[in-house]
Amino acid sequence: MFGTSIHWTTFFLLLVDLVILIFAIIYSARLKHNNINRFLILSFLFVLYNFTGGFLPYENFPGPFILQYIVTYSVALTMGIYLFYYIYKEYDIQILESFLTIKNLVIYGTICFLVLFLLPYFITNSVDTSRVYFTIPISAICIYFFIAFYKRLSFQRKTSPFALRRNRLSLISVGCMALLPVLTVIGDYQWLTFPIVNTSLFLILAIEIDRYIYLLENRNKMIEVFDFYNKAQDSSLPDKFISDGLTRREIEIAVSILDNKTYKDIGEEFFIAEKTVSKHASNIFKKTNVHNRAEFLIRFGSKAIKSY
Repeated sequence: MFGTSIHWTTFFLLLVDLVILIFAIIYSARLKHNNINRFLILSFLFVLYNFTGGFLPYENFPGPFILQYIVTYSVALTMGIYLFYYIYKEYDIQILESFLTIKNLVIYGTICFLVLFLLPYFITNSVDTSRVYFTIPISAICIYFFIAFYKRLSFQRKTSPFALRRNRLSLISVGCMALLPVLTVIGDYQWLTFPIVNTSLFLILAIEIDRYIYLLENRNKMIEVFDFYNKAQDSSLPDKFISDGLTRREIEIAVSILDNKTYKDIGEEFFIAEKTVSKHASNIFKKTNVHNRAEFLIRFGSKAIKSY
């Protein structure tokens, strides 16, 4: 299309992702008490991936030919690692092995790119050869990551239907992204690679829509908390209490606390560690200017109780 290498499926996905990004920007501007900055970054990376991966390589591109592959592969690596980071941070789905930390994934990806792609290219002057050297070990790392992720989520406890849907969609999303280097080894088939990879973003979007519905269903429980932020704008509270609203994850935890559930029960419900719940709870208390769980329930639980 357009005299470039972009396939019509890639161009269509580029437009869809762009619509998602624009909608997210508009929605983010309307939020008062939390933000979706990570989702904005993730959406932007997918748009950039579709653009660079679709239009490049381009014959009239200025500079050395290899520069185009440096751009496209760097964007793809950044997007893939950021997707894993997003799931780690937004949903607390963490792989506990030190081998699979986000920092280590960045190091592995960078080393493989420099040593197994750029170096072979300058020696052989063959992009195809360099791609094979680079993508095979990256594929192995991604497959290992997916297997570890699957094992982490396979031991379901008292997980709520909401958290169970999230975990399953996250697993499929990670699986689609883990296939990226495998598909690159197979060949440069945009009609195959880009739909599979973009499915990762669509699944994350489905999770976020499900989360939004969940928060709407439980909004009555958070009336007092949101009233606190509205009143705080005209009070003498420090700026951090006004500007640092609860994250969406903290709102989920706050809803469970207002249901008078223990940290252990909340951890089992959301399939996260009890210490992780405690950390979220501590942040919630700081942001709502209370000292502990009991004070939080007394101050913000009245309207939620009356609503039943």
